[in-house]
This record gives sequence, structure tokens and C-alpha cells, in this order.
Amino acid sequence: MDNGYAIETRGLNLWYGDFQALFDVDLGVKKGIITSMIGPSGCGKTTLLRTCNRINERLGYVRTTGNVFVLGHDIFADDVEIVQVRKEVGMVFQRPNPLPISIRDNVLFGFRLHEARMRKVPAGEEAAVLESALRQVLLWDAVKDRLDQPATGLSLEEQQKLCIARLLPVKPEVLLMDEPCSALDPAGTEAVEEMIWQLRGDYTILIVTHNMAQARRASDECVFMLLGKIIEHGRTEEVFLNPLNSETADYIEGRYG
Repeated sequence: MDNGYAIETRGLNLWYGDFQALFDVDLGVKKGIITSMIGPSGCGKTTLLRTCNRINERLGYVRTTGNVFVLGHDIFADDVEIVQVRKEVGMVFQRPNPLPISIRDNVLFGFRLHEARMRKVPAGEEAAVLESALRQVLLWDAVKDRLDQPATGLSLEEQQKLCIARLLPVKPEVLLMDEPCSALDPAGTEAVEEMIWQLRGDYTILIVTHNMAQARRASDECVFMLLGKIIEHGRTEEVFLNPLNSETADYIEGRYG
């Protein structure tokens, strides 16, 4: 039954070796909105984010208990393919990581990888997919005349937009963003925030940020984490203006620690 959540965790615990990083995390991320996660460094935000597409499993010493559901499906179920999970749940990292190939080939990389397994894709379809992805991230007008130039020649802001564009052709439903503006200057941050807001509605976006102003202006709901636990989760304006928990208020107002 559809409960309106794109991501739901139930009793999620995670250990790195003997160190427990997440404690009984229950979280529901609503479909089609932007949810920010805030909290001090080391509180479990990125760990929780990376658990939602099982990328933590690349580390051999990670152990989890509990459940993570994406679009109603338990991503830890025995019959689930990790490739399919990561197709539905795209990930954007702190620093842009464009491939050392052309802008065109960057955007089409995942699309070609997935579609070529099933069928021959006409060149016209590739062109349409390319333009659509770049338009969605507000990059088409800036790069349409240099699609065959190396992606590494783009500005950091453009590279981050490109990395998001690279995810879109495989039709993910959820986008995970781990401090996507941390490497950008204020102008670049503003441009990427505008682009993220444009994607709202078409995608469910879960974004980790240390920037309180960014969380406040660029998310619908906000989650505050502390020491591996969720302390508060609500409408962003309520969390910032009328927090229910004193620890949330202390963090937002800069008194934590």
C-alpha cells in the first residue's frame, strides 16, 4: 500500500566494525519534495544517506539491521539487485566527479550502460535524452555548442550540474545529495540551489547540508540528527522557527557544543 513515502527506514542500525553509527532510525521521506538533513559533523547524516542506495556496502566492515524501503520495496531483500537500487536512487557527492570524457558522453554514460543491455538506441533518441537532461539542470544553453569538449573543462558549478544531469536519463525517482554545494562559491551555490528546486516534484530529493541557510531556504522538510539518532523531523519552517526539541534549538542557534 502506498503510504506517500519515497524512502522509509524502520529500526535502522548501522555499525562500522565495532562502532555504531546509526541507532534505531525511523524516517519517512515524502515523495516529490526536498528533505534536508542537518546536524554536527559525525552525527550520521552521510551514513544514513549512503544507506538508502546501499553504497555503504562497498566497505566490507559495515553491518546493518532493520529495514530500508525505497518506493515500497525493501532494498535489503534477498531478491533485490543492487544495480536496480542504484538506478532508482541516484547519488550526488560533495565534490563534482565528472568522467574524463566529453560533456555528451558524461550525460549519456549511464543511459548507454543500461539501455544497451536491452536494445539498440537510435541516435535521435540519444540526442533527445541528452538535451532533456541538460535542460532539467539548467545547463543546456551554456553547453549546447560544446558538447564534445571535455567535461573537466567546465566550472565547478557546471560540473556539479552535469553530475546531476548524468543521473537523470536512467530515470531515477530519488536523488541523494551529500553537501552538493560545499565546493562552490556563493554564486555557484545559488545556481545549484535554483536547479535543485526546479527538480522538485519530478524527483524526491534528500540532501545533507551543513549550511543552515541552505537547509532553511531550499527544503520543504528538515531532519535534525545527533549522535546517530533522529532528534526532530518536520516542516522546515517549523523546525527552524519553532523547534520541539531543545537540542534542535541549540544547534540551529549555534549553541550546540
